[in-house]
Amino acid sequence: MPVEIRLSAAEVARVRLAVSPLAETVLGVRAALGVGGHEVHRPWVREAQPVLAEESELPLLRTLLEGCLPSFLFPVPKERLPAFDTELADLRATNPAYVTAECAAALGAQAGKLPGPAVLLERVADALTRCHARLVAPHWGRMRAVLEADLGRRALALVDGGVQELFAQLHDDVVWREGELVVHGRRRSGAVWTVEAGGHGLVLMPSVFGWPDVIVDYSPRTAASIRYPASGVGLLWEQPRPTSAGLTAVLGRTRAALLAELGEPLSTPDLAARLGVTAGAVSQHLGALRGAGLVTTRRTGRRAVHLRTRTGTALMAQPVR
Repeated sequence: MPVEIRLSAAEVARVRLAVSPLAETVLGVRAALGVGGHEVHRPWVREAQPVLAEESELPLLRTLLEGCLPSFLFPVPKERLPAFDTELADLRATNPAYVTAECAAALGAQAGKLPGPAVLLERVADALTRCHARLVAPHWGRMRAVLEADLGRRALALVDGGVQELFAQLHDDVVWREGELVVHGRRRSGAVWTVEAGGHGLVLMPSVFGWPDVIVDYSPRTAASIRYPASGVGLLWEQPRPTSAGLTAVLGRTRAALLAELGEPLSTPDLAARLGVTAGAVSQHLGALRGAGLVTTRRTGRRAVHLRTRTGTALMAQPVR
């Protein structure tokens, strides 16, 4: 269903960007349940599913996450990059009446199987704490690097072209019309859902596990929010097949320094500037690292971004003898 988010001039001035580790945990669990995930996440899902199967609150999580998602699970971040525990505290403090209303709206008859809102919040928060620690936290450094790199690109779009350029680059499903943001407008439907920002503005959040979809909060309590697919997600789980010749070729100070820097997505010029070498030398070393399965490269338009693979990260974690 198309969604129209109405923004006054004052609310347009309050458009901001943020990352939500809590939302990534919720959406990650949902992907591991086999709902809403994409093929790009398959390597992570294969690792996560056996771990999730041991979760004592798995039936409760299935009830909440296998259908429409209740909005109370996604408190809007108050800062650009909040800690998971900060967001979890906001979740625990959610108004019980709002929890009840959201469960009824999203789950229908299934909501009757849930415990009361106070108990539900406690059990869900405890379960998400465990899921975050076991499923998301081990990968959060790389996820955060991708998400923050995306925030940087969006901030540049805002500086260069204002909110119109920011929205234009966000996603094909997001269209800005003076004072109104239309999401999923290409879908043919007679019905349109209207969201009022209520004077609180709009928060745009890149997402790893929401990729490749655009997710809108249909009933915000504070600021309206859109979660959009982060750029560079395909780099997270790629693990090229290493070769013995390539592994031998990575030995050396410059290549080790490149591996150390590539815990976050960086371009060739970025790496050259950090290491004090030429871009041509960086490209040559990156070729060897790719051949070893330690680095992966993704091109978007004219920009190529490099990132360590999980094999490369594991190698960096080994003690030097």
